[in-house]
Amino acid sequence: MLRPFSRLSRLSPLSRWAVSRRALSRWTVALPVALALGLSGCGSSEPAGPAAAPTGGARQAKELTVFAAASLTGTFTDLGKHFEAAHPGTSVKFNFGSSATLAQQIAQGAPADVFAAASPATMKTVTDASLAASPTTFVRNKLEIAVPKDNPAKVDDLQDLTDPKVKVALCAEQVPCGAAAVKALDAAGLKVKPVTLEQDVKATLTKVELGEVDAALVYRTDVIASAGKVQGIAFPEADKAINDYPIAALAKAPAGDLAKQFVDLVLSPQGKDVLTKAGFEGP
Repeated sequence: MLRPFSRLSRLSPLSRWAVSRRALSRWTVALPVALALGLSGCGSSEPAGPAAAPTGGARQAKELTVFAAASLTGTFTDLGKHFEAAHPGTSVKFNFGSSATLAQQIAQGAPADVFAAASPATMKTVTDASLAASPTTFVRNKLEIAVPKDNPAKVDDLQDLTDPKVKVALCAEQVPCGAAAVKALDAAGLKVKPVTLEQDVKATLTKVELGEVDAALVYRTDVIASAGKVQGIAFPEADKAINDYPIAALAKAPAGDLAKQFVDLVLSPQGKDVLTKAGFEGP
């Protein structure tokens, strides 16, 4: 019997080349498969474990949400910028509006870290729900009569607001600026019939700025914040209707540590400076 090699040697050179080419093709196909099988056999038979957990402590919250009375819009926006500068990577988000509305939102579960109200009564809604403890009064505010720059109705004092020809805007009684207006008018023994009742002090002031009313009772700070769009008229009964502004870090604050630090900023000399320059009074 001839050996395979002997048979190959008896073929012509061209036939031997053809046979060798076919053999090479078989190796070309078989070699990757063999390598793949060999490599898979070298791997571990144990299943891969879970990815390693990241090391380090808990990640600090990077967003702070502050619910604040509409009359704090300018000052708190300024303080928010200071806070962000002192806490790189942190974003301060504000929800400004009627303190009564904000308090209800918090009581109903709205996510917030800090609440700054324009009256103790609206803060009480939150504390009664055990959502804040030990609020701190940080400023006080009082009313002025706001009139358009040209004062077309010639309003000079609180008595002038009782004239039926004078169109007056007031805050709704359930919000702090409205409650303060009621106190001031009661102290003066006057009755005023407003043409509109607004849900916060900013909306009330806007009625004057647009010339839709002749006068409104708003906070002194809002007259100052208008930057000359309206003029303010002080009246003595405003001293009997001053609103205290309390602030508190909320009990369920998603960013509890940042909330306390923001409250500390508001109560700090820097915070007091920003607030008093805007027309607020010390507590």
